[in-house]
Amino acid sequence: MTGFLGNAYLWVKAAHILFAIFLMAGLFMMPRFFIYHQECPVGSEEDRKWIEREAKLRRIIVNPSIVILWILGLMLMWNIAAWNEGWFQVKFALVLGLSAYHGWMIGYAKKLARGERPLSDRQLRMLNEVPGLIAVIVVILAVVRPF
Repeated sequence: MTGFLGNAYLWVKAAHILFAIFLMAGLFMMPRFFIYHQECPVGSEEDRKWIEREAKLRRIIVNPSIVILWILGLMLMWNIAAWNEGWFQVKFALVLGLSAYHGWMIGYAKKLARGERPLSDRQLRMLNEVPGLIAVIVVILAVVRPF
């Protein structure tokens, strides 16, 4: 293999894919948690349980996964000088968007913890589709490299 990763390249790539799976699992779960959370009365025991569940999901799965995913992804990018490739530039923009979505979810969880319910269940269900659509495009770009 070429680049600074040498023979470790495929191991880093495999780890990158695994942490992408972990992140996606968390990004799919969190909006579902929000939907169930919004159904319970503010300040109730159930409300407190959902706040705790959401915090654990962020702390144990989502936040560590996104940090490790970014580190590994930047290593891979640097190793193959991907920033010059059109497919990578689009993928990178989508990953930035997915990272912003992650940030929005953190903020929404904080709103729920304060008793705010700004979105409807339907809106949350629609937002739940965002990471899946982005994942489809990112995988196609990374594997097929159409341009």
